[in-house]
Amino acid sequence: MSARMIHVTIEKPWKEVYAFARAPENLPQWASGLATGISREGEEWIVDGGPIGQVRVRFAADNEFGIIDHTVTMEDGSSVFNPLRVMPNGNGAELIFTLFWHAGLDAEGFEADAAHVLKDLQTLKTLVEGNK
Repeated sequence: MSARMIHVTIEKPWKEVYAFARAPENLPQWASGLATGISREGEEWIVDGGPIGQVRVRFAADNEFGIIDHTVTMEDGSSVFNPLRVMPNGNGAELIFTLFWHAGLDAEGFEADAAHVLKDLQTLKTLVEGNK
C-alpha cells in the first residue's frame, strides 16, 4: 500500500503531547472525523463517528515510546490500522500520523483523507500549545 506521513511540530514537551493525544476522552476535542461522542467498553472505545457510523477503537497500551497506534473497526466489521507517533524534537515534539491508501479509495478520496488528518493534527497542536 502507498502511504503518506502527515505531521505537525508542537512546541510542548513530547511527553505532554503524548499524554494528551493518547487519552481517548480527549478525542472529541481534536479528532473531528472520529469522535463526536465516546464511551469505554472493556479494552475498546465506542465512538460515534458521525457519517461513518458507530465504530470501535482499540489503542496501543500506554508506553514510553510515544506510540498511539490504534485500530478502528467499522460497523461492517472491516478494520483500519492507524499508526500515530509522538517523538521528541528538542524541547518540543513531532506528531506523525501514517495514512495508508486502501483498496477502493481513489486519489481524490486519499487527498481528502490526508487533508482531514492534517486539520485534526493542527487542532491537537492548538489545544496542546494552549492557543485556542
